[in-house]
Amino acid sequence: MKITFTDKKFEKLANDDQKLVKELGMIRTKILRRRLTQLEDASNLEEIRNLSGNYHELSHNRKGRWACDLDQPYRLIFKPHESPIPVNEHGQYIWIEIKAVEVVEIINYHKEK
Repeated sequence: MKITFTDKKFEKLANDDQKLVKELGMIRTKILRRRLTQLEDASNLEEIRNLSGNYHELSHNRKGRWACDLDQPYRLIFKPHESPIPVNEHGQYIWIEIKAVEVVEIINYHKEK
């Protein structure tokens, strides 16, 4: 799958392991690398749905975005390139039709509540 980044600074950071370790620590960097590789190796979101990492759709004010686990409580947040996001007749997202994503951020969104 094609991966882009919302923020050019984050994209540059994601491509520099030394800076990543300094900024995020060794554990989160290793897990982030694994998640990005999983996304890159998949041809669509359906292929990663049941992999380790707990890939899931977000809801409420984050609807239209997905998350996967890094080290607790941090998540990698991304959104599909497809616009509008493909849905079925029940309004559910069609994961198999999402073939590119944009990485938005790494965040602990549970502390926002």
